[in-house]
Amino acid sequence: MAKKFIDVMDTTFRDGFQSVYGGRVLMNDFLPAVEAAKTAGITHFEFGGGARFQSLYFYLREDAFEMMDKFRAIVGPDANLQTLARGVNTVMLDTGSKELIDLHAKMFKKHGTTTIRNFDALNDVENLKYSGERISHHGLKHEVVVTMMDLPPGCKGAHGVDFYEKTLRDILDSGIPYDSICFKDASGTSNPHKIYETIKMAKSIVPEGTHLRLHTHETAGVSVAAYMAALEAGIDGIDMAASPVSGGTSQPDILTMLHATKGMNYDLGGLEIGKILTYEKELQASLSDYFVPPEATMVSPIIPFSPMPGGALTANTQMMRDNDILDKFPEVIAAMQEVVEKGGYGTSVTPVSQFYFQQALNNVMQGPWKAIAPGYGKMVLGYFGKTPVAPDPEIVKIASEKLGLEPTTKNAIDIANADETKSLQHAIDKLKAENLEITEENIFIVAACQEKGIAFLKGEGELNIRKISEMKKDCEGSSNMGNGNYTVVVDGQKFSVQVAEGDADIQVTAVNGESASTSAPVLSDNEVTIKALLPGNVWKLVANPGQSVNEGDVIMILESMKMEIDVVAPKGGVVKSIDVATNDKVVEGQVVAVIG
Repeated sequence: MAKKFIDVMDTTFRDGFQSVYGGRVLMNDFLPAVEAAKTAGITHFEFGGGARFQSLYFYLREDAFEMMDKFRAIVGPDANLQTLARGVNTVMLDTGSKELIDLHAKMFKKHGTTTIRNFDALNDVENLKYSGERISHHGLKHEVVVTMMDLPPGCKGAHGVDFYEKTLRDILDSGIPYDSICFKDASGTSNPHKIYETIKMAKSIVPEGTHLRLHTHETAGVSVAAYMAALEAGIDGIDMAASPVSGGTSQPDILTMLHATKGMNYDLGGLEIGKILTYEKELQASLSDYFVPPEATMVSPIIPFSPMPGGALTANTQMMRDNDILDKFPEVIAAMQEVVEKGGYGTSVTPVSQFYFQQALNNVMQGPWKAIAPGYGKMVLGYFGKTPVAPDPEIVKIASEKLGLEPTTKNAIDIANADETKSLQHAIDKLKAENLEITEENIFIVAACQEKGIAFLKGEGELNIRKISEMKKDCEGSSNMGNGNYTVVVDGQKFSVQVAEGDADIQVTAVNGESASTSAPVLSDNEVTIKALLPGNVWKLVANPGQSVNEGDVIMILESMKMEIDVVAPKGGVVKSIDVATNDKVVEGQVVAVIG
């Protein structure tokens, strides 16, 4: 009897990069490995979308559309090139309008995409309807998704087989056009028995011949067992990656699964061990200079209690390294359980996983529920769709008060359509204001990446990757420090130091807010300092020196850990000084303004 053919998607160049390097891999470094993968017989790749869209503009000074074109040129016209989209978010930072959702599908089709895997972290089918329709309209294959995870111990109300059956039936009844169905567990926490029962359930209710897939991560240590359970239940496709971006926070290694299925009645993509070994050797050489975070290679037994997906885990730890707060990571992961429980059990996958992480970070850094992360708050208030179960009423009340928003039951896409800042014209106006070329690609880049998209198009994008050779230069005292704010330690005391060329006026500020000079700044009795609660960058100055403000007015906005942090006036008065500039780096406790 012929072995059952199992379609294998190689996630190395999208989810693998995201899960291990936070998406920060330069195209010229990895494209030779794409050629090696093609030679090894791989014909189905995940090659873009998700956070790998924004990361190119945010950290690499690269154009995602150019990367996709080059990838297609290497693998040829017949390869199945797949991207990841987040329903009404597509690949944007926030919910998109219908205009932007349509433009996403159009641009991804234009730049080589065959299939778009389309999910909603809340499993709200309303968020999949229009996005799925536009994917099909533009001639792409639509892979619709049910998102999965296991709940922390003692939690119930969602994420059982019955919940997935309801979600699947809602998809089937909605009339959303689709070409395949994926069950996606970004945190790798779904137990193998539930996987088996879920796939068996799905096989029993979908039309005969429907292609079913499973996507998981090794983060919790059960990915191979989950795939074996799915194969036994009748799955048609699985996702795997190649070393060094496999295992750990990523997908199981191709070689591992080939070994695990030896002697069984499965043909994994027609792949051969010898050819995959050659491919992995080329990939390892291509990525040899990239720093691999230790947490990216580990299996964590606590992840099922605080579900954090692999792709978000390393992206967050990299940002924590950049902001010098990595020591807080264990506390943040521990704090996530309560955040998940009280947030309505949305699946821990982007963007909800980031909402969970941001709120847990707030709870650790500022005290439990003292500050509400905007994304988390808007989620529990209903602005992104309906959560699987109702969020905790007290948290809803706090979020409403902190964000100044009322709970809503409106569809997320309708809210976005009513927001003129999410229109094509708004993006066009921003391009015109900067004298940038008006193309559909540029419109989408600005809509998706906002101010960082503008910075990229102006040639001012940030280059932020971790290469071993550069880290060694830093350790050896090579001077590649640029202008800006840096944190230094002198005799155990942290200081924020401005670095500038020539005779520029620079400042040195102690983290506790006092001047690093021998004479401390003198404040009058009615003056108070405003300090940064988290490390980050100054994104926008809202108030100016001499301006009168009321208690609670926003003075400036910081960007930290993908969050916008409002810095507010602790009392009414006059802004005496603004002690930072736009794009400055700030550290926790640094004085950013004085109110009198």
